[in-house]
Amino acid sequence: MSLLDQRFDVNLSILFAELPLLDRPAAAAAAGFTAVELWWPWPATPTPDAAELDALRAALTGAGTQLVGLNFYAGELPGQGRGALSVPGAESDRFRANIDVAADFARSMGCTALNALYGNRVDGADPWEQDALALENLTLAAHACDRVGATLLIEALNAAESPRYPLVGAVSAVEIVDRVNAATGLDNARFLMDLYHLSRSGEDLREVIDRYAGRTGHVQIADDPGRGAPGTGGLDFTELLDRLRKAGYEGWIGLEYKPDGPSADAFGWLPRTG
Repeated sequence: MSLLDQRFDVNLSILFAELPLLDRPAAAAAAGFTAVELWWPWPATPTPDAAELDALRAALTGAGTQLVGLNFYAGELPGQGRGALSVPGAESDRFRANIDVAADFARSMGCTALNALYGNRVDGADPWEQDALALENLTLAAHACDRVGATLLIEALNAAESPRYPLVGAVSAVEIVDRVNAATGLDNARFLMDLYHLSRSGEDLREVIDRYAGRTGHVQIADDPGRGAPGTGGLDFTELLDRLRKAGYEGWIGLEYKPDGPSADAFGWLPRTG
């Protein structure tokens, strides 16, 4: 099996980010992509005006791009934000305010995967209390996902870049998946397998794939080191993605890497059929 057999989507929050938000779907389509994903596009607000939501919806639809993944509100991302749902006070409130906004926007676009970043540990906050708040908020998010026919994704980051983020390996993220599913009984929480973050955490990617492919709702890739395009680091994506397929994963592969120059020129590694 080759890379031609995979389904790739492009993350418009890291690729084509040199363009205004509403221009990115058309740029992705011009580069040959029919599917895209996004971090929450308005990091300063969990509840943008209806006109902003409508404009993004029109840009995605007009470009002929399918939205296949969307983050819930996660704070300043890119930036210091690593999620809001376990952060007591105003950030938790913002996450809750965003749940139905994000879920309804996803439903309007036919998007069935919503990612909930866990959030950093906070000085002066009891980690146990943060985890209890996280489970409460993730339960609310899971019910919203169920209402719109979507999967709730839980992602592990890496400690080198996110030292205060508590989910820094596959085991820790899957444990949260299990807690949410047990709390809701919905069984709609899944692991977001980001091969870049897992590699940076020193995980054996082959072992992670073999163990958790069946628990995975979405996959994202970037090469390691550097978080660049495949071929700029040391990961063998032909082998890894083939292993994922053989392990039963048939979903989208999100391209979430930093372009070295204009984003339109960042796909030379990707084989094309035409």
